[in-house]
Amino acid sequence: MRADLFLVEHGHATTRSQAQRLIAAGVHWRVDEAVAWKKIAKNGDEIPGNAELQLLDTTEAKFISRGGLKLEGALAQAGLDVTGLRCLDVGQSTGGFTDCLLQRGAAQVVGIDVGHGQLHDSLRSDDRVVCIEGVNARSLTADDLTEHYRRALHGSSFDDDAFADVEEDGYSDQDLGGFSPVFDFLTGDLSFISLTLVLPAVVRLLKADGELLMLVKPQFELQPGQIGKGGIVRDAVHFEFVEQRLRDACKSVGLDVLGWQESAIAGGDGNREFFVHARKGHEVQGEDQPLAASPQRKGAKRIPRSEMRASREPHEDSEAAEAAHAGQHGPAKRRSKKSDDNATSD
Repeated sequence: MRADLFLVEHGHATTRSQAQRLIAAGVHWRVDEAVAWKKIAKNGDEIPGNAELQLLDTTEAKFISRGGLKLEGALAQAGLDVTGLRCLDVGQSTGGFTDCLLQRGAAQVVGIDVGHGQLHDSLRSDDRVVCIEGVNARSLTADDLTEHYRRALHGSSFDDDAFADVEEDGYSDQDLGGFSPVFDFLTGDLSFISLTLVLPAVVRLLKADGELLMLVKPQFELQPGQIGKGGIVRDAVHFEFVEQRLRDACKSVGLDVLGWQESAIAGGDGNREFFVHARKGHEVQGEDQPLAASPQRKGAKRIPRSEMRASREPHEDSEAAEAAHAGQHGPAKRRSKKSDDNATSD
């Protein structure tokens, strides 16, 4: 069996990418105690099914993904303790940040992600975790989050027809178990969108005096012309620009920036990443105003099931048309030019 697959299937790693990082850090194997350990040289090395492993560095396997290591370092550097807190994880993905928060004592983690099916099964089945998928945080309101939470508890997607009218289905606020859409702590790891577009919405879900620790990826805060070859940001001037941009964005939504720190671990593509640490004030202006509308995605219009069923049923006019043409020949085929030439030559 391939070495990276062996690590996953025997519980040493949760994903193949994590297994490959463990192999890079050093993994030895053997099948007999009397035989010396052998080092796994590459991910595709063949390992016997009954092999015993020795991991030289298990740091990479501490959390579901490397995101947990990033957040762990940021929490330590900021001196933040999340024990007993209700946390909101924006851009939950596979759950690295969520895993870190739980291991550090968080009471509950509600995760939001625009994708589907990414959260690791071990976290999805954890009673302290609620996974809300297919949601764009940029336009999320407290009422929206409450509704998404209700549906997540009942195992329904936002577009499920069974939840077209929640009140008619008999669900009430008692089903929420005392849920509040306002959290003690907010964190997140987002890609392909600037944090300046997301902060105005998610900050409304943070309580007064609540703290925020968001990962900042400069490549998504800059214009394409400011990003170097391979999508890497290298110019220090750009990092200074991104920091000021995020500080200004935080100030505009009532956040007091307490710190700006570089991530202890670089991004998977090699980009430098940062964390912004801020605290929400008591009196924030404008939170009662509607959020700016996010751009509409171009896509096929969703057709109600009733209309789809109706379109498949035979209609009177179609039946009449079929009867009127019964027994008649179909349209004649046009003779090809080649056939016409042959007929002329004869």
